[in-house]
Amino acid sequence: MFYPKKYIIACTERFVGMGAIVAVVNKNGRNAAETAVAMLKVLKRQSAKAFGVASPTILKIEKSIESLLNQDINSPVVIGYAFSKILTSDKPQPIKMEDATLVFEGIIYPLKAEGSDAEFAAEKLKQNREANAEALIKNFEGNFAFAVAESERIVAGRDSLGVYPFYCGENVDLAALASERKVLWKIGIKKAYSFPPGHVAVVDKYGFKFKPVKKLTYLRTRQTPMRTAAKKLQRLLEESVKERVSGLREVAVAFSGGLDSSIIAFLAKNLGVDVHLICVSLKGQPEIEYAKETADALKLPLHVHFYDEKDVEEVISEVLRIIEEPDPIKTSIGVPVFWTAEKIAEMEFRVMLAGQGADELFGGYKRYLNDYSQHGKEFVQKTIFNDITRMHEINFERDSKICSFHNVELRLPFATYQLAKFAVGLPLQLKIESPDDMLRKVILRKMGENIGLPHFIVNKPKKAIQYTTGVNEVVKRLAKQEGLAMKEYLQKVFQKVFNGMV
Repeated sequence: MFYPKKYIIACTERFVGMGAIVAVVNKNGRNAAETAVAMLKVLKRQSAKAFGVASPTILKIEKSIESLLNQDINSPVVIGYAFSKILTSDKPQPIKMEDATLVFEGIIYPLKAEGSDAEFAAEKLKQNREANAEALIKNFEGNFAFAVAESERIVAGRDSLGVYPFYCGENVDLAALASERKVLWKIGIKKAYSFPPGHVAVVDKYGFKFKPVKKLTYLRTRQTPMRTAAKKLQRLLEESVKERVSGLREVAVAFSGGLDSSIIAFLAKNLGVDVHLICVSLKGQPEIEYAKETADALKLPLHVHFYDEKDVEEVISEVLRIIEEPDPIKTSIGVPVFWTAEKIAEMEFRVMLAGQGADELFGGYKRYLNDYSQHGKEFVQKTIFNDITRMHEINFERDSKICSFHNVELRLPFATYQLAKFAVGLPLQLKIESPDDMLRKVILRKMGENIGLPHFIVNKPKKAIQYTTGVNEVVKRLAKQEGLAMKEYLQKVFQKVFNGMV
């Protein structure tokens, strides 16, 4: 399907004002304002332009966190927001409603011609908040989290796949939520959990009460002809890309030269957007030549940025601080994602498209072959389903936090509820043909062939970014130099970064 360029150029550009949420309930009925301000201090960064705190009835927004300390807010229920401006129309938060206040972060699709997504959410949540919070999650696609401060409680929610980071936790005195784990660690909540996607929570002096609203369910798959399934996948993915580039004149794509990013770039180009491919790697990696060949075939500009071992060593601490866990795989992926988002910000692109989610949805990971051989089809099908329900923890939260650090908006065309629901219902043979299927993602490759991608792209074996960029080997060497295993080395750096906070 081709959309003429005038479709995009005629639209008004829409971006999300980047920000971060905090919300806290003091279980003892004491004033939580000072706690909320302390939480906001953890989120303070150079790009932040304003900070706001609010009780259910009083709202204060200042240019500095220090100014918030002098505000007359006295309530056991307080929410807050750290705001980074992208467009002149972007507005700080919280938002005042009749008898409550709201903080909202993220984006709702389809994009609206007027007004912000936060204002849209405020309108939907102005009455019957618990029920309307459920309706907001159930009826609207998007990547978002929100918290509403009422007189004695907070009503909070998260999108169905958990693309936008959101964490929760409690101790004897406090129940709190935040966009980053470190915010909760700072106020003495040592165990910060990922807020379950597709849920609404009521938070009060008794703690958290969660209600599932929009969850994927595991079903026995039905036999579906490849032709029919590939056409439906194409329609769903075209619609998703269309929504995520609506109003954009230009967009950057995190590009590896692989199938997932090539499909995203190809579909965005067909919508008339000026697409730029951003590729990062350590010097001397052979995959760069393949990325260049792929970019030439797609007839899209490729921007390649090279790094060396010293660059990896210098950035590891910052990456661990952002992703908030010393996981070897997440760190090795996080480093190239950090470089990519950094370069995109330097080039003054505001939105980054990426292919995260495709491997979970369509059986892309090589480890599935071992599961297939040892345990059979049903086991693999359940493993893939479990990975789909954990995409937020596997990939999305890490990459969203990294992009937010660079004030770049991450949009993930594969991360839609409809695509996930479709993928869950596919028979395994449309993802992995056999235990010897070294390519995998059968239906996605068929779709790529149908839309006209060259065969060398469609049939390229998957190689993980931590290996193609060379980052994984460098981190291993850095660990070895200190006589440590990779996991021990990262744990040591992590503890140094957080200085006993965790």
